[in-house]
Amino acid sequence: MPLLTDAVGQSLSTRPDIIGPEISKALSGLHDQIPPFPRDVAMKIIEEELGSPVEAFFCYMSKEPVAAASFGQVYRGVTLDGSNVAVKVQRPNLHHVVVRDIYILRIALGLVQKIAKRKSDPRLYADELGRGLSGELDYTLEAANASEFLEAHSSYSFIRVPKVLLHLSRKRVLTMEWMVGENPSDLISASSGDSVAHVSGYSERQQNDAKRRLLDLVNKGVEASLVQLLDTGLLHADPHPGNVRYTSSGQIGFLDFGLLCRMEKKHQYAMLASIVHIVNGDWPSLVHALTEMDIIRPGTSIQRVTMDLEYALGEVEFKDGIPDVKFSKVLGKIWSIALKYHFRMPPYYTLVLRSLASLEGLAIAADKNFKTFEAAYPYVVQKLLTDNSPATRRILHSVVLNRRKEFQWQKLSLFLRVGATRKSLQQLVAPNGEASLNCSPGGVNGAVDVANLVLRLLPSKDGVVLRRLLMTADGASLIRMMISKEAIFFRQQLCKAIADLLYKWMLEGIIAMIQHGSQLGLRIAPNNRDLSLHSRDRRLKVIFFKALDSVRRDPVLTVRFCWVSFIMFMAASALACHRIVVSLSEIYLGPVVSLPSKQVAISF
Repeated sequence: MPLLTDAVGQSLSTRPDIIGPEISKALSGLHDQIPPFPRDVAMKIIEEELGSPVEAFFCYMSKEPVAAASFGQVYRGVTLDGSNVAVKVQRPNLHHVVVRDIYILRIALGLVQKIAKRKSDPRLYADELGRGLSGELDYTLEAANASEFLEAHSSYSFIRVPKVLLHLSRKRVLTMEWMVGENPSDLISASSGDSVAHVSGYSERQQNDAKRRLLDLVNKGVEASLVQLLDTGLLHADPHPGNVRYTSSGQIGFLDFGLLCRMEKKHQYAMLASIVHIVNGDWPSLVHALTEMDIIRPGTSIQRVTMDLEYALGEVEFKDGIPDVKFSKVLGKIWSIALKYHFRMPPYYTLVLRSLASLEGLAIAADKNFKTFEAAYPYVVQKLLTDNSPATRRILHSVVLNRRKEFQWQKLSLFLRVGATRKSLQQLVAPNGEASLNCSPGGVNGAVDVANLVLRLLPSKDGVVLRRLLMTADGASLIRMMISKEAIFFRQQLCKAIADLLYKWMLEGIIAMIQHGSQLGLRIAPNNRDLSLHSRDRRLKVIFFKALDSVRRDPVLTVRFCWVSFIMFMAASALACHRIVVSLSEIYLGPVVSLPSKQVAISF
């Protein structure tokens, strides 16, 4: 049963919860090591399935297969209309071999269970494998999987999925468009200077460029894994590097759709919660999320599991609020606890964890300091800040609000700082084609970008989650944050926004009083019209007056807030007047006097 041995080994390599991480790593080497079967047999299968000679459909077919797997092999071909395609052909006489070998495997695993005296039944894996492999024996099902995966991820421009040519696909033959891209293994070799495909050496520039492409592939691979896990719920079930390509356009391409894993919505939210709780070190909530995913068996001591998780992961150090540790190290600790308490690890959980660990292994070849958490968490934060579902809001509120619904400002600040690093959220910070800041989670620039993010996000359609959070939270805690030292950057940005509004109103008044004012060359910047949304937004007014109403019960806090507000308004008025003077001076005195526009420092 060599074919099934290879298939079982490859499939088991994605299940370290069953066989352990050491054996899993060893079995992963079975990928891309399957010998091919003769070409004339493959061509005969194509003719039998399509009903005509190969030449009736293809004007070219490679003499040797470009890849071989347990159940089939792939040839490169060209259709009569000139399209480059990949033709996957199933091995001959495969069905009865698989059924026989699955039966033998099930008997063997039953003996292993008795000898090892394991509580978990390994024969269940044989049943799961049999159901999955029976699907892989029918390429029409794989074609349907590929089409479903393509449709589910078509809105994500960085993900590339080849199209299926249905008229050239049958039960034992699958034809898909050819995907041109680099294999991760080739990128690793090129980045280290090793020879690839008879290329005997790379310059330093070529090595650096290969490292850049490899890191870009890994970052997009991490995001693609999270998209499948948290958004579409449709996971590629064989996430080894041989099924991934990096295209010339910077996309990550996926191959081989024999098996897909589908997640329920409740499990997606529980997985999102578990990631957030790991980062925040909230072990009781993490155990609750694992229970929601049916991972922890009934009767297991929740207190002992919580204590072991805290002991194993509590020593993790944080950098800018994100775990400063290799994902593989965290994964190893989780597996050890999973084996100790006989967790029921669902396929999607193991697939995603293994995929992320594999991507981190690729990245380390280009950057030894790469951290999966650092690459993944900004996407998680964006999901929490923009997804308005009740389940997601509960997760966000559980993290940034305490039981009295008061803000936990350090955690909220972390969320906003990390969120400000996401390019899609930066578009809110810099609309109308302005350049986005390339900020990091920490530092002055990061704080300024967070303030801009909040001001842009609040009145936008994507700001509903943040607005609901402010409405849910205790208003007094919101005011305390506004007048705190930590909020100085936010107050500075808010002061500049108020100054923009005052400048616009003053400018409109001057233009109205001067005949033919349009000839003076006075113009209102497009940014000001965007910022004026805050003053007219009824939703923001409701939030503001709700916070004011809660402050009235604390006279000292009321006085402090009024004083800070007065200082901000006076500073904004001075800044607006300064801009008016500069604008008028440039019109009337420009040819004689040059008044350079300077940044005005605001401090209160």
